[in-house]
Amino acid sequence: MQTTERKRQFGQYLARLRRDARLSQRQLADRLCAASGVASVTRNEVGRWEQGRRVPDAWLPALAAVLGVPLGILERAAAWARGEAEGRLPGAFATLAELLPAGDSLERFTGAQGRRIGASTVASLTARVHGLRLADDVLAGGDLIGPAFRELSGAIRLHRESAYDEATGRALLVQIGELAQIAGWIASDAGEHAQAEQAYRLGITAARQAGDGALVANLAGSLAYQHANTGRELDGVDLAQAALEEAGPSAPPKTRALFFDRVAWTHAKAGRAHAQDAVRALGEAHEALTEDGADEAPQWAYWVSREELEVMDARVYTELHRPLRTVPLLSRVLSRYDATRARELALYLSWLAVAYADANEPEEAAATAVRMFELSADVASDRTSERGRVVLSRLAEYDDVPEVRAVLAEHAPG
Repeated sequence: MQTTERKRQFGQYLARLRRDARLSQRQLADRLCAASGVASVTRNEVGRWEQGRRVPDAWLPALAAVLGVPLGILERAAAWARGEAEGRLPGAFATLAELLPAGDSLERFTGAQGRRIGASTVASLTARVHGLRLADDVLAGGDLIGPAFRELSGAIRLHRESAYDEATGRALLVQIGELAQIAGWIASDAGEHAQAEQAYRLGITAARQAGDGALVANLAGSLAYQHANTGRELDGVDLAQAALEEAGPSAPPKTRALFFDRVAWTHAKAGRAHAQDAVRALGEAHEALTEDGADEAPQWAYWVSREELEVMDARVYTELHRPLRTVPLLSRVLSRYDATRARELALYLSWLAVAYADANEPEEAAATAVRMFELSADVASDRTSERGRVVLSRLAEYDDVPEVRAVLAEHAPG
C-alpha cells in the first residue's frame, strides 16, 4: 500500500477518534492549544491531518491526551501511515472485506436448518434498511460505513442459514439488494470504491434472483454513477444506459426519472461530445416525473423529487460549463434546502462555486467556496473532499483576486 493511501486512512482514523470524542475540528484545535500551551493549531490544520495531507507527529502526545487514546497506539498508527510499520492500522475497525463472506455470498448452506423466519423478520430488516437510508441523508460515509456493512453481513447470514418459504426468501433477497445499494453508496462516499463495487454487484445478484428489475437498475445505475466519478466515464455511460433498459418502460415513473438522471450525469462526465445526450436525458427525467403514477415508487426512491432533478440539472450544466443555467437553478434550490444536510449542501455549493468561476465572477466563487469549506469541515465524506480539490483547482486561475487568494492560502495544500 502506498504511503499516500496510508496517510489517507490514518486521517480517517484520526477523524473517527475525534468524532467519538464528540469534538468538532475547531474544538479539537482549541483543546490541543490549551493542552500544549502553544496557540498554533487551527481548525484548518486539523483538517489537513484528517485529509491525509500531513501526519501530526509533534502533536501526538497532545492528541492522545485530548482524545483519551494511549500515546503508544497513536505513535504506532503514525508510523504505519509513514510506511515505517507493516500490518494494519492500529485500533481501526475490521476491514470491510472481513464483514462479507468469501466466495458466493448468496449461496445457501445445503439443507439449511436454522431458525425459521417469516414476514415479521423481513419487516424488521426493511425498517433497518430504510433507517440507514435516512441516516445517510444527514451523516457521511465515514460515519456509516461500519454499521452499513455489518447490517449487510447479518442479512446475508440470515439468508444463508435460516429456513423460510419461497415468498419470504424472495422478500429477503430484495432487502439484501436494497441494503447492498445503500452500503455501496456509503462506501463510495467514504472513498472505498472497490468495496462499493463489490456491494453493488452482490446486490445486483440478489435483486436478479428476486426478480426485481427496478432494483437491479438502481444498483447498476449506482455503480455507473461511481464509474463516471472515478475516471471510468465511458463505462459509466454504458452501464447507466443498460440499467435504464433493464428497468424497462413499465418501471415506476419516479425510478425512471432517477435512471435518466444517471444517464445524463455519465454523459456529462464523458465530455462535451456527449453534451446533447446529457441534456436530452435531463429532459427525459423531467418528463418521466410528470407521468401518471409518479407517486407510486419503491421506498428506496423516496428522495426523488422535482427539486432533486433541478439539482442534477445544475450539476450537469456545470460539467458542461454553462454557468448561466447553473447559477439560477442552484441558487433557488440552496435557498430552501434543509440546513441539517451538511454534506449535500457542501456538494451543491461546490458546483455553484465552479459555476461562478466559469461565469468570470471570482469574488462570488470565493465567497461560495468559503461557505462550502465551513460546512464540510467536519464531514467524513471523500466526495466533499474531492469536490473541495476541484473548487481549489478552478479558483487557482484567479489567484490575483484578493478574495480568491485568501481561500487558496487557507485551504490549498501546503
